[in-house]
Amino acid sequence: MAVKIRLTRMGDKKNAIYRIVVADSSVSRDGKYVDQIGFYNPNMNPAEVRVDAEKAQKWIANGAQPTETAKVLLEKNGVSFGNKKKARPAKKTSTKKSDKK
Repeated sequence: MAVKIRLTRMGDKKNAIYRIVVADSSVSRDGKYVDQIGFYNPNMNPAEVRVDAEKAQKWIANGAQPTETAKVLLEKNGVSFGNKKKARPAKKTSTKKSDKK
């Protein structure tokens, strides 16, 4: 079971609010979810975002993958995603030509 941290849509037509939830990736957008970890209201100025950072960290540690939108919201609210290792550039090998006669 692949678990995702994503948004579910709520609210009225043209007045959406979202819950930040942990759900199985095969379930529909507004379907059953495992845990609610936050709330996002883009209609406020500035947008209102509430996230339970402790729950989010727990789910990320257990392997939940956030969607792009959820990742941005979580990062803005202080949830870290661990140490990302940057790929090292390949080592240059010397191509010395030896004189063979």
